[in-house]
Amino acid sequence: MKDNRIRLQKFLSECSVASRRKAEELIADGKVKVNGHIASVGDKVDPKRDKVTVKGKRVVAQNKKVYIMLNKPRGYVTTLKDEYDRKTVSDLVKDVGIKVFPVGRLDRDSEGLLFLTNDGDFANGITHPSKNVNKTYAVTVKGTADDEQIEKMSVGVLIDGRKTLPCDVFVTERKSDRTFLKFIISEGRNRQIRKMCEAVGLQVLRLKRLEIAGVKLGGLKLGAWRELNEREMTRLTNISEKREEV
Repeated sequence: MKDNRIRLQKFLSECSVASRRKAEELIADGKVKVNGHIASVGDKVDPKRDKVTVKGKRVVAQNKKVYIMLNKPRGYVTTLKDEYDRKTVSDLVKDVGIKVFPVGRLDRDSEGLLFLTNDGDFANGITHPSKNVNKTYAVTVKGTADDEQIEKMSVGVLIDGRKTLPCDVFVTERKSDRTFLKFIISEGRNRQIRKMCEAVGLQVLRLKRLEIAGVKLGGLKLGAWRELNEREMTRLTNISEKREEV
């Protein structure tokens, strides 16, 4: 008899409950049950036979996969629900028709390109550190950013006890009271660009993500979303499915 079981965290991500990593946290916290029993990370389930609940609510498999981009405004947190009752990106995509979750993060004070999907494998493939996906940001800093500060950030600076990978940092415009920069980085550490700027004495006034893996935000209106087109999906799927080179 064919074994139709899959890992529980994969099932939860495919059902749009959460990304695979967040699903593992829910399981580890004892919030997931399979057939009435508290589950463990690594458990497998048969989607057609087993009853899976999260916080007491039944999880139902979804067949349609959705992939969208959102132009996230400042003031929204990149979560589905927020314990402090702050505005979330889920408030902006209610009309998608299917529950989707964010692929990666943008902090509350940042804006710009954010992918959302209900495909956990796709999300995990794009965000996994081994993929080294390039992301482009427009960053405005207070005052003048000199060549020495830019060179330090390009080579790598120490944040949270670990040096950042080399990246591209360019000046796009200088004014008397601020400097406009472009960052192209392949890491996705928490508030990375803000911390890099802080490490060299620069204060970020505005941060906007423009591009991920060659997929550009373009003219999408602030707070609006659209489905990814065929060309964009081909590019992202190739990255998501690419195996880590040994």
